[in-house]
Amino acid sequence: MGDYGLRMRDHDRRVSAMQLKIGAETIKQRLRGQKYRLYTRVCANIGVFTKGNESRMGKGKGTFNHWASRIAVSQIIFELKGDLHEQVVRDAFRLAASKLPGLYEFVRKGDPPVMGITKVPVGVTLEEMKRPRVKTLLNVTASPLPATTTL
Repeated sequence: MGDYGLRMRDHDRRVSAMQLKIGAETIKQRLRGQKYRLYTRVCANIGVFTKGNESRMGKGKGTFNHWASRIAVSQIIFELKGDLHEQVVRDAFRLAASKLPGLYEFVRKGDPPVMGITKVPVGVTLEEMKRPRVKTLLNVTASPLPATTTL
């Protein structure tokens, strides 16, 4: 969708809706007055419920606290499209990443794809990445055992 993106580089995280909102507002603040379109690719759709520390077992799971979302490794969180200089967009995403938990990286349209934390090199297909790395044994024919004589 967009020309630039902010991708999760760390392990899976749970990010609250407020943290996502603060990250988006930080990007908008940095790019104020310029023509762009910001896409948020993550939706906070998991309800987080809390219960007191010293409460006894049972009696339900607690009261609603906030909305959150699970962000997987290499998932794009924000995308940006517009006629902007790359360094300005990098700076905006750097500021947003400092407000979010975890490690993030800046990506451009046309960058090599990523499987987990492994960058897929040019010319390598998805099937080759999924194939087991163990070499298969060659077709070796076994020579027949020497005949044994019985006494």
